[in-house]
Amino acid sequence: MSTPGTELHALVLAAGASRRFGAIKQLARIGEEPMLLHAMRSASAAADRTWVILGAHAEELATLLERAPVTVCVNANWPEGLASSIRAGIERLPDCCGGALLALGDQALVTAEDYARLAHIWRGAPQSIVAARYGASPGAPAIFPRRLFGELRRLAGDAGARALLREHADEVLEVPMPNAGVDIDTPADLLALGQSTTR
Repeated sequence: MSTPGTELHALVLAAGASRRFGAIKQLARIGEEPMLLHAMRSASAAADRTWVILGAHAEELATLLERAPVTVCVNANWPEGLASSIRAGIERLPDCCGGALLALGDQALVTAEDYARLAHIWRGAPQSIVAARYGASPGAPAIFPRRLFGELRRLAGDAGARALLREHADEVLEVPMPNAGVDIDTPADLLALGQSTTR
């Protein structure tokens, strides 16, 4: 069991309305399971506890998670954007949590092994930020230490935590992760992976 303040908790951010997708994209199949379950299982493999932040379609998605070893948090302010879901999750974290792993529910190619690499590096440097590197800058998934929870609670809008990654660039340990550069916004994105939207 982890000692107080050293646990890593995953926040799977899945509150969006999927407007560009045209359906509840969290239910789209990735392999043999809905995308939300795929994201939850992958992130959970690296965390001591997992929280799933829902918003739009919360009732149907919560049903999907009834038997999963996670805690569901419904973000009533989800229309505000991604930052509201980060705030909703951070506000629920207990004192035993020393780091928050922010995981996006639509990064369909990020694997349990990817999350495990982030967690391994963070456990070796628990006061640092550890973030995936893809494209021109680091981004989610990313682990933020407890000392930055106050700044996460002050985020606003739909930009997520990228602003903090920029502000604290000299404190970020980057982990190359090309998989994180793929997210699912439209059915075409899913088809490009050879997947199907059939439930």
